[in-house]
Amino acid sequence: CVATDNPLLNTLERRNRELEVLIEIGKALTSTVDIEEVLEVIMDQVSRLLKAQAWSMLLRNPENGELTFAISVSPASEKIKGMVLARGQGIAGWVAEHGEPLIIADVRSDPRFSDKIDRASSFITQAVLCVPMRSKEDVLGVIELVNGPNERIFKDADLQILSTIADYAAIAIENARNFEKVKELVITDDLTGLYNGRHLHTLLDEEIERVKRFGGKMSMIFIDLDFFKQVNDTRGHLVGSRTLAEIGMLIKENIRKICKAARYGGDEFVILLPNTGKSGAMTLATKLCELFRAYEFADDDGQAFNLTASFGLATFPDDAANKNDLIRLADEAMYRVKERTRNAVESA
Repeated sequence: CVATDNPLLNTLERRNRELEVLIEIGKALTSTVDIEEVLEVIMDQVSRLLKAQAWSMLLRNPENGELTFAISVSPASEKIKGMVLARGQGIAGWVAEHGEPLIIADVRSDPRFSDKIDRASSFITQAVLCVPMRSKEDVLGVIELVNGPNERIFKDADLQILSTIADYAAIAIENARNFEKVKELVITDDLTGLYNGRHLHTLLDEEIERVKRFGGKMSMIFIDLDFFKQVNDTRGHLVGSRTLAEIGMLIKENIRKICKAARYGGDEFVILLPNTGKSGAMTLATKLCELFRAYEFADDDGQAFNLTASFGLATFPDDAANKNDLIRLADEAMYRVKERTRNAVESA
């Protein structure tokens, strides 16, 4: 473009650039639900249109209101990304709490400014433009620009276009989160909150492939509740359902984060233990067996009752060469416990 002092031409050129940017962001929104891909496009387009020394996208934790730097484009981006601002801290925190945009020409004269990021990154902030990313009544995060070009002061036109981009970003974040929720519903057992049996097979395929490629071991624990039918028959199906939910909670709270637990059938559960041999699997199974034995469940009248389980385990590749054999051997070990004593652990 040829430089011009004509204000009308300058305005038209800016409007054309803004339209191109919004079209590109719109395309990204309709082409993918991958949050990283969409935010990458938004990052590129903001950098292209709004010439700031630095800018960041901060995502808000809905539980505690903290802001985390999800994207940072600045000379100190490596130091900033992943940093957390406390609820209401700094200009970004104020915008997230109040849901209102801010243009500040000199942050040093504004009491809302916090120099935490400047101190951590050896950066000097002078002017700030910060807008919220809103979804209905919720603020999902903020986009913050620091130090504009030339005189470094941001203008109302910058605020307008950044607010529009923030609306697009909010749509992208909301779409991605809704997609993740739907995915979770598809693979989750709605009663216990554990994975369902169908997804267990997918997880098992992934873990076996990982062992084949990188070595190591992977163990499986098969759990079957003892005399669970009596709970349904004598205390009612609602108590039975609540009991299964509590079993799911006990399992989830007592396994490592890398372990995967699933409700395999009615009262059967399976736990996958990556990077775990037979000794480690036996330790966990024994711990859960003792935990179930000691735990007090309650019926609708508040009457306490106990419930035990039978545990069988097998390890890949020590015991089995494939997925089906691993399941079969763990299941058979569990049934040997059923036939002998119940309320115990046995290995393939």
